[in-house]
Amino acid sequence: MSYTYLQFGFGGAAVLLAVAAYAVKSKRGALGWAAASALAAGLAAYNQVFWVTAVFGMMVPWALFSATSYLDSAWRTKVGFCIYLSCAAALCIYPTYIDERFDRPDQDPSFTPEQQAEIDARSKAGEFGFGRFVRANIPFRLVRGLDLKGGFRVEYVVDVQQAIKDRRDRAFDTVRTELARSFKIIGDDQLPNVENLEKLAERVVVTKPREDVGKIVITFKDEADVAVVNDDFKKAFTGEFGIVQGGGEKKKIVTFQMKKDAQDEYRKRAVDEAKQTVLRRVDTLGLKEAAVSPRGDSIVIEMPGTDDRSFKEIVDIVSQTARLEFKLPDDDADFFGAMAQQADAGQCESCTAEGIVFGRENAPGYQGIKSYAVLRKRPGESMKAARERFKLWVENNLEVPDTHQVVYGKELRMNEDTGEIEEEGWRSYYVFSKAEVTGDQIQAASKSADSSPGGLGRWQVNLEFDASGASSFERITGANVGKRFLIILDEAVESAPTIQSKISGGGARITMGQGSTQDQLKNAEKLELVLKSGALPAPLDYKGMQKIGPSLGQDAILQGVKGAAFGFGAIFVIMIVIYARAGLIANVAVIFNLLLQMMVLTMFGAALTLPGLAGLALTAGIAVDANVLINERIRDEMRAGKSARQAVDIGYDRAFSAIIDGHVTTLISGIILFQYGTGPVKGFAVTLMIGMITSLFTAVICTRLVFDWVVRWRKVKQISIG
Repeated sequence: MSYTYLQFGFGGAAVLLAVAAYAVKSKRGALGWAAASALAAGLAAYNQVFWVTAVFGMMVPWALFSATSYLDSAWRTKVGFCIYLSCAAALCIYPTYIDERFDRPDQDPSFTPEQQAEIDARSKAGEFGFGRFVRANIPFRLVRGLDLKGGFRVEYVVDVQQAIKDRRDRAFDTVRTELARSFKIIGDDQLPNVENLEKLAERVVVTKPREDVGKIVITFKDEADVAVVNDDFKKAFTGEFGIVQGGGEKKKIVTFQMKKDAQDEYRKRAVDEAKQTVLRRVDTLGLKEAAVSPRGDSIVIEMPGTDDRSFKEIVDIVSQTARLEFKLPDDDADFFGAMAQQADAGQCESCTAEGIVFGRENAPGYQGIKSYAVLRKRPGESMKAARERFKLWVENNLEVPDTHQVVYGKELRMNEDTGEIEEEGWRSYYVFSKAEVTGDQIQAASKSADSSPGGLGRWQVNLEFDASGASSFERITGANVGKRFLIILDEAVESAPTIQSKISGGGARITMGQGSTQDQLKNAEKLELVLKSGALPAPLDYKGMQKIGPSLGQDAILQGVKGAAFGFGAIFVIMIVIYARAGLIANVAVIFNLLLQMMVLTMFGAALTLPGLAGLALTAGIAVDANVLINERIRDEMRAGKSARQAVDIGYDRAFSAIIDGHVTTLISGIILFQYGTGPVKGFAVTLMIGMITSLFTAVICTRLVFDWVVRWRKVKQISIG
């Protein structure tokens, strides 16, 4: 409904303004500009594009003021721009004002997420009034920080055992590589491929027990081969592992056991690295003033705000492990074949109980039909819960060799009623456990629209590998042309492309599936963020979430707010007492400066903390200082006998260099604080930097416009400047 009103309102205004532009030749340019802006806003409203409607709609009063007869066109254009900024500030701050005053009136806690999403969609369309229409279409808010209002606390336990297991698994691959070199299966500078490892298995079996994440067991088939595990061989491992050869009948067995000190070090490192990764992700999300702290094996995250849905979305991003791996599937083996035959004969009770069915496929590059398992999610079951159930079924019913792994890709189907692709469940892939390329070898990640044939409307994430990753990727793709190469993110197969040719250049891409364009873009942004911030060293297990109150007491908050208010009030009174009407102009400029700062902070989705309030007070003082310099210069020129107009012109010219020097030095300080500070310190720095830019604009340009109106339009002979 609101879009309809805007559409016809701006459309009618465009017609009237076009007629006026045709009739009034002297104002044709400005009126034509107003007509074009109104027409653009009307067309945007017709297509229900909120921000285009707002941008061009607010441009209409700017253009109309430019069509007046005050002073010259340059002055009118500048004043019109200030009017435009005032409208923009009011529009951006309005949702924050309503939410803070009425405690998010558009959110009903009794609604389910689906019901609230439907209400929000109708609000965006303008079905519940213009105010709610504006609030629904402006996603950003300025929130009070943890110290002023509180927010949410979520605790995660770092799976340190997984970090130890990952290190053991890397050592497992290194042991196999060194054994292959010792047996002259490969050269000293080569890495083993699948065929090399099959040859190695004829002489030695390397296993990694599930019950002990720090152990590797080497079992030789010929006792004489045990001699290859000599001092030179052990040298690469003795720092982390204790190496023991069995006695008696177990002389063929050599055990690598990770030392306790090494395990403790990996535990500590996993928690420290998890904290730093979480901090990077939170900082990338914006000015959230988050507090991230380790507590034993746990990570505690505190975030300001009261929006449950936004917080849960942030938590999902923060907790994503982002373990990216490129692995080769073992499509030559029919790992699920025996189980599939049992299911076909009705002899697999666990398959029936869990809803497991089996599909058949002819994998690219291999002969013969192979089986794979499919688990369809139950009604109301999430995809994550379904995958965990699938993993548990595999662990309980199948013996996966240490050299292999079962990973899972989404099973999709077309909903004939809606015509949309829906997630039905998961399918299995049987892959070699060795990752050919990992996320550690990625140096850049960026989202982009899919430009491939048939990719219109789809999104992807482009990856760039470092030198080692590019070399490995080229080697693997060259050796496996015509076969599949799986891209796996956190044990979920994102895509399974067939290698068409050797890929050089060090680049790859991950497509975002078959969902809606909006969902694909959202997923691409999340994946880009987590890949840029780096993978977590170990998964984070959710422990709990709770709402928390302000970290400062009510008295401290009240005193801080009173202090800031007293500071502003003192500045305003002193300026009026000393500089009379010129001081009043400076005060109006300071208020406009604060309004612009609040607009920018709101657009960033910043959290306003007590240090942020201090930053606002400081920038207000600096803005007044600039006006003091200007007023004193004008006063000096008037004492020297200059006319009011000459005094204003000379006063601004001579004060400008000092104002620039003061603002630039303060801006440099803010940049340094932003670069090296965290949390509230960084928030203070951002407030300070924004304040410097807006202060320069309001002190030098906006006050000059008022003085020009006084001395050039009203032609006063004596300025009231104290």
